[in-house]
Amino acid sequence: MTSGPAPNLGRIDLSEDRAKGMRRNATLLLVLMAAIFVVAHMLDDRHMAWGFVAAFAEAAMVGGLADWFAVTALFRHPLGIPIPHTAIVPNNKDRIGDTLAVFLRDNFLTPSIVARRMKRFDVAAAIGDFLTDKEGGEGRMREGASRLISMILESLDDERLGSSAKSAIASRMRELQISPILGQALGSAMRENRHVPIVDGLVRWASNILDSNEDVVRAMVYERANNFMRWLAIDDRLSDSIITGLRRLLIQMESDPHHPLRGKANEGIVGLVFDLQHDEATMERVEQFKLEMIENPAVTEWLDGMWQNAREALLRAARDPDRVMEGRFGDALRDLGETLKSDPDIRRAINIFARRAAVGTVADYGDSIVKLVSETVRAWDADTVTHRVENAVGRDLQFIRINGTLVGGLVGLAIHTVIVVT
Repeated sequence: MTSGPAPNLGRIDLSEDRAKGMRRNATLLLVLMAAIFVVAHMLDDRHMAWGFVAAFAEAAMVGGLADWFAVTALFRHPLGIPIPHTAIVPNNKDRIGDTLAVFLRDNFLTPSIVARRMKRFDVAAAIGDFLTDKEGGEGRMREGASRLISMILESLDDERLGSSAKSAIASRMRELQISPILGQALGSAMRENRHVPIVDGLVRWASNILDSNEDVVRAMVYERANNFMRWLAIDDRLSDSIITGLRRLLIQMESDPHHPLRGKANEGIVGLVFDLQHDEATMERVEQFKLEMIENPAVTEWLDGMWQNAREALLRAARDPDRVMEGRFGDALRDLGETLKSDPDIRRAINIFARRAAVGTVADYGDSIVKLVSETVRAWDADTVTHRVENAVGRDLQFIRINGTLVGGLVGLAIHTVIVVT
């Protein structure tokens, strides 16, 4: 199974690596200042310049250690010693979650704020640009839809999903009472004379049956004739008369739309339409026939084949989105995009709908979202919270250590210079 990349995981790993690198650099800088201080202190009596170096290194160590303590105290106890007001993040994770939730609610999930921001955002134009940008929007849409559909279809168990789909179809067919539907459809067809081709087809079918079964008719007449009729060959003439009369009748019915037998057929269809919708016995017979058809193995095989064909068609479409987006469907999407960009009335209506939908969503679910954020942070253990926060801001915090080391050194150098000069 193919799947898309996981950019979020990659970004987290990269941030963690960078934070570790900056922590290592800040520590090495502190060690370097300590080494310089030792060397400068040993050489202090050889030249006055070493005093300036020692003062810089000494103050840099103090600044670096102070910032190391401050940074470390945010996430853990320095050197494992439970000093008061250290390990601030793990000890206050619940309050951090609640504060974050309140901040999110007050600054982002208030209906008035959402309405004000949505008023400045042209949703319809953005959709139009997305649909008409063949290389950008349409390409991204095709790739995204392709990846999503492929992942869903390939990750789901085929046999299990197919069984569920077929069971759902069969269940829906069992629940559906088709007799009234058939009656309404047939009645509508009669009102628009769309039943006439059916009657014509039945007449032609009967004519073909008669032509291909003349021997059967002659055999039936022969079996029912007595020996005298057979001796005089009356049975042959009777068979010819029956076949000729039936053929003439069928020809007349086919050529004359007002033939009396056609009228009888229409009356029969009208009666069937009524019975399908109102006669309990007819409706029960139709429903029983429907249930027998659903349980028929041939229908089960047909449903299975229909599911497999649909699944394979979806997979082919997902794997080749360019082909699906070509032709009328792709043209329709591009036309929709152009309409959204050019028609101010439609654009205004869509923007109003989007704004109302966003405001309504915030009004209905804003508190739930805030509660979800708070409860999620509360559910995290202290190590998880510490790890995530430290990875998010750790690199900047290590810059604070480096800056503190350098700034402390410069301050110490300045103080030493003032003392020497005065």
